[in-house]
Amino acid sequence: MLIAVIVIVAILLLIGLGLVVSYNRFVTQRNLIRNSFSNIDTELKRRYDLIPNLVETVKGYAAHEREVFEEVARTRSAAAATSGQSPAAQAAAEGPFVQALGRLFAVAENYPELKANQNFLALQSELSNTEDRIQAARRFYNANVNGYNRRVQAFPSSMIARRFGFKEEEFFEIPEAERAVVAQAPRVDFSGGGAPAASQAPSAPAAPAAPESPGEGGA
Repeated sequence: MLIAVIVIVAILLLIGLGLVVSYNRFVTQRNLIRNSFSNIDTELKRRYDLIPNLVETVKGYAAHEREVFEEVARTRSAAAATSGQSPAAQAAAEGPFVQALGRLFAVAENYPELKANQNFLALQSELSNTEDRIQAARRFYNANVNGYNRRVQAFPSSMIARRFGFKEEEFFEIPEAERAVVAQAPRVDFSGGGAPAASQAPSAPAAPAAPESPGEGGA
């Protein structure tokens, strides 16, 4: 009888320990998601800060392209206004902004003197580097969300998720039709002549590996 009681108590302790471990993993993963999303937000703000100087530089050579400048300003303002909102809201606002940015670079391609302007070249280089960091941060964030959501959906960890209110997180995804523009806009090659074209630049640095998540059915 005593042995049976000890076994039952041991089983209950193991179950309780498993619940605590699973709960703590959820907390850790959720915090990692929030931190990795803040990295995306930081890099987006860095890009927004570069745009006014870029526009002013282009204006010095193409002041008549008023419609393009206004579109860049409008979409930049709309995208910046989503800071602190959901990943879906920020991603949706990014699409029109980077499309407008692509049109700004297309305008710049028509002015050889602008393409040789050192300030413009420095801004273009910084924008390209920032785009690399945005894409790396986005991949890292989405990998963390994927692992977390898998645990929210899988049994038995799904029971902990429901009990303590851990819900699926949103991915940061640019619409497919606009994703190419995001990759290409800062990549326009201004070093040579010819028609504007997006250069095949090296891919962004690999994002840090997200923590391993248990497979389906993991706690």
